[in-house]
Amino acid sequence: MARFVEVHPQDPQPRAIAQLVAMLREDALIAYPTDSCYALGCRLDSRTGADRIRRIRHLDERHHFTLVCSDFAQLGQFVHQDNAQFRAVKAATPNPYTFILPATKEVPRRFAHPRKKTVGVRIPDHPFVRALLTALGEPLLSSTLLLPGVSEPPTDAWTIKEELDHVVDAVVDAGECGTVPTTVVDLSTGSPEVVRVGAGDPARFE
Repeated sequence: MARFVEVHPQDPQPRAIAQLVAMLREDALIAYPTDSCYALGCRLDSRTGADRIRRIRHLDERHHFTLVCSDFAQLGQFVHQDNAQFRAVKAATPNPYTFILPATKEVPRRFAHPRKKTVGVRIPDHPFVRALLTALGEPLLSSTLLLPGVSEPPTDAWTIKEELDHVVDAVVDAGECGTVPTTVVDLSTGSPEVVRVGAGDPARFE
């Protein structure tokens, strides 16, 4: 059964954060709220997490995972950015945007786009996620919690626990969460290309 972890939405309790960090370091997969919607997340070097996410969401091997980072220093370890790309990302974060950029060697090859060698990265504006990532000291390999045959991500933590009780290790309740995924912007080709319109305003990249 999945552990149900209640966290204060604005002032996350260190004990709850430490509990989740310990679980993630033991190869856990968690369902957690972000500034856009619920997501599934695990450590980048998790032995089983990526495959578990694919099974839950019925995804194939070509799915583009996202690295959810705590800040620019962490993000910079995993993607290459020229000055224009850096300015574009910095001006738009932390907010509900995912940026596709060329991956560095720190990203395992199986998580980068097989042909373009890119990866999605983002810095969320959510107190719980920032606290978790800071304590963990590394990004979360993540994917929107969108179940097969459902048009919107779930918003209620107890409902998520009931549905995913035997396929995730923890469900985090940190208050209300939205239903709209991030806006995805491909910055890897020179000029910004909005490839998915979501919670972040796409106008700044059009």
